[in-house]
Amino acid sequence: MAVLKILGETPLKGEYTPQGAKNAVLPIMAASILIDGEIILHHVPNLTDVQSMCEILRHFQCRVKREDDTVIIDTRSLKQGNIDDKLMKTMRASNLIWGPLLSRFGAATIPMPGGCPIGARPMDIHIRGLKELGAKIHEHSGAFISTAKKLVGNEIYLDFPSVGATENLIAAGVKAYGTTVLRNVAKEPEVVDFCNFLIKAGAKIRGLGSDTLTIEGVKTLGSVEHTVVPDRIVAGTVLLATAMTKGDVFIKDIVPEHVESIVAKLHETGVEVEKTPSSLRLKHQGGMGCTNLKTLPYPGFPTDIQPQFMAALTLAKGTSLVRESIFENRYHHCNELKKMGADISVDGGLAVVNGSSGLYAAKVDVGDLRGGAALLMAAMAAKGQTVINNIHHIDRGYYHIENIFNQLGADIIRE
Repeated sequence: MAVLKILGETPLKGEYTPQGAKNAVLPIMAASILIDGEIILHHVPNLTDVQSMCEILRHFQCRVKREDDTVIIDTRSLKQGNIDDKLMKTMRASNLIWGPLLSRFGAATIPMPGGCPIGARPMDIHIRGLKELGAKIHEHSGAFISTAKKLVGNEIYLDFPSVGATENLIAAGVKAYGTTVLRNVAKEPEVVDFCNFLIKAGAKIRGLGSDTLTIEGVKTLGSVEHTVVPDRIVAGTVLLATAMTKGDVFIKDIVPEHVESIVAKLHETGVEVEKTPSSLRLKHQGGMGCTNLKTLPYPGFPTDIQPQFMAALTLAKGTSLVRESIFENRYHHCNELKKMGADISVDGGLAVVNGSSGLYAAKVDVGDLRGGAALLMAAMAAKGQTVINNIHHIDRGYYHIENIFNQLGADIIRE
């Protein structure tokens, strides 16, 4: 297994362009099953999760090839089948093929998906929504077996604005008979990008970016070319690492409003971020103040940035409160940060972070994707050389994360 070795106390400086968003490209690739023809996707990150989705599509006889940051999917040889359990366990987003498969073939057997152990992510919202569109679903031997002779539009209210359930129900509704109205849907930029992709292919979807989507079913979806939206979580990670190392980084080709909640919280700590319509610059040589944050669905503070912001707050002046309201187990990184000198106490979903004057190197283990990014940030600010194990978790969401930061002046070796 590879490890990362990081020599700390080096300010990040330079220019960075974010990769395409992992959380946008995975549902888009899954929805390719709905399309008859060729799908050309630009700005696709070469992540392990993306590679897993490519294998899932090949399992259904799609032809998939990569040319630099472009992925080309040809669905004209698509065939019905049951997904391999081992493939499903490689990532959580594998459940996003449920809606497309049910719409395309009228049947789908979906094993329980895998992913990071950050808390319960129940499938009940997916199940209830698909049933309201006409699907019959039952669970057997750890798999969901579903059939639908015909999907019919309906009005569906989501108990929680789940991103995955929203995307699955959109995929099921775009070719359903009649009109589907989805209320209390997720409003994340990745969901909007997903809808824009489908609209380019011929889908009829209204209400993008709002909490209500109206979908008029169409008979077919055709070939499409699409550029994936920039990854706001990677951009946010770079911003926080820059603040933590007292650096100066210019992030270009970004949508600033997508990271508005992160920038707002940075401002509360005394860190200023300059904005243009397509770029951000963070230049900060001073310390950080404390703040309180609570994770919420978009446009609230993203749960996928909570570990990274907590890492930055370990060096802030004063005491900060962090409340995780999305995933109850998203504090795996806390004990590892403590090995580096952080002062953190956790009680249920609340973490109390007392800022310290500095962190020091240690050997730490990654337990999940975003927690791994947080540990890497802490290592870049710490004294000495930190060794990070289990970095395969990080590779699920950041393409060679060491290259991202080394080009900004960090000292990171993958061994």
